[in-house]
Amino acid sequence: MTKPLRVAVQMDPIADVDVEGDTSFAMIEEAQRRGASVWTYGPQALSYDEGRVLARARPVTVSRDTRPHAQEGDETVLDLRDDVDVVLMRQDPPFDMAYITAAHLLELLAPDTLVVNDPAWVRSSPEKLFPLDFAAFMPPTMISRDQRAISAFRARHGDIIIKPLYGNGGAGIFLLKAGDSNFSALLETFFAISREPVMVQAFLPAVAEGDKRILLVDGALVGAFNRLPQKGETRSNMHVGGTAAPVELTDRDRQICAALGPVLKQRGLLFVGIDVIGGMLTEINVTSPTGVRELKRFTGIDAMVPFWDAIESRLAGRA
Repeated sequence: MTKPLRVAVQMDPIADVDVEGDTSFAMIEEAQRRGASVWTYGPQALSYDEGRVLARARPVTVSRDTRPHAQEGDETVLDLRDDVDVVLMRQDPPFDMAYITAAHLLELLAPDTLVVNDPAWVRSSPEKLFPLDFAAFMPPTMISRDQRAISAFRARHGDIIIKPLYGNGGAGIFLLKAGDSNFSALLETFFAISREPVMVQAFLPAVAEGDKRILLVDGALVGAFNRLPQKGETRSNMHVGGTAAPVELTDRDRQICAALGPVLKQRGLLFVGIDVIGGMLTEINVTSPTGVRELKRFTGIDAMVPFWDAIESRLAGRA
């Protein structure tokens, strides 16, 4: 008989999640259904101590049908190499130096503990930079903090989107029309608060028809749903009021997934959400992708089943 898994989830406080929409909660539910023991801890509770990677964690039992939805036990210190089989790195971005440091620490657990997604590749696959490996599927894109270069890009493409390179949830994304006089002031503001370049893309009018979130597990297409922006908005992220809706995948969408799939699998990026607008790839989300509740609601597909199947298969391959 297979020994039940021991799973630690590095995430934001479980007491605060929306159980009807949170993907990390869904991951824990399916792990628990399979008999796993589960602990949760925040990234601030992660430590490196003389060769060991430790976490102050609490055992948890979850249920959407109870209040509170998570029953937490007494805090304990886990040695993430010896005490668990799997660590899920699921805290929300921003993708900053704290995030990168946590990835470095979790990388030390290999090959003894499986970390999902693979922290080395999470660190090396920023969600707005990773798509550059698949530039043929992207809208016209520039990454720069050279204002003259950005001005030239704007002159070529007219309406543009400017967004922070390491932002998340739709924060800090601006649509600038071709004649918008705020262009220089906006760039000055971006560059005053950060030393990072910005991402600039040609505006895709097709965003009015929605921004598809497509989920892939271990490189394989699982399903998709649409995210529709509010009236007068260009951003369709759920965090800024976008609404979910069912959607059909096009041949182009499937072509994008087929191109990405082998790379995701090779990199150990087991659970990934990509964003596609009008057949154009805009982001590859590898940190803490969301959307499993919406996918199940619109399609009946439970992405957590193949997700945990993939984890169990990887662990079996190590035995």
